[in-house]
Amino acid sequence: QVQLVESGGGSVQAGGSLRLSCVASGGIFSINDMGWYRQAPGKQRELVAAITGGGRINYADSVKGRFTISRENAKNTVYLQMNSLKPEDTAVYYCNLVVRREYWGQGTQVTVSS
Repeated sequence: QVQLVESGGGSVQAGGSLRLSCVASGGIFSINDMGWYRQAPGKQRELVAAITGGGRINYADSVKGRFTISRENAKNTVYLQMNSLKPEDTAVYYCNLVVRREYWGQGTQVTVSS
């Protein structure tokens, strides 16, 4: 059974940094697309960054130049390095894995204060 477990969320002041991690279990996912989404209160879930099995990367315009997605296939892990955080980055961040269908983690809260 596929499971995703996120970690690394927390509270920081504007301009700070956080690094999110997501470990996938239940298989080997080196060829699968993985990504990070976020959902702020009262808003729809949106893509933050995604990385394919081949290493192609896509970022939301709002995080380009500040966030970096990477993956470590040997550990079935995807990371999201978040720098220069802004209050508008405050949201629950979810890990996403595509294996015939989408799988989601439980989410990790990121709170950025001004």
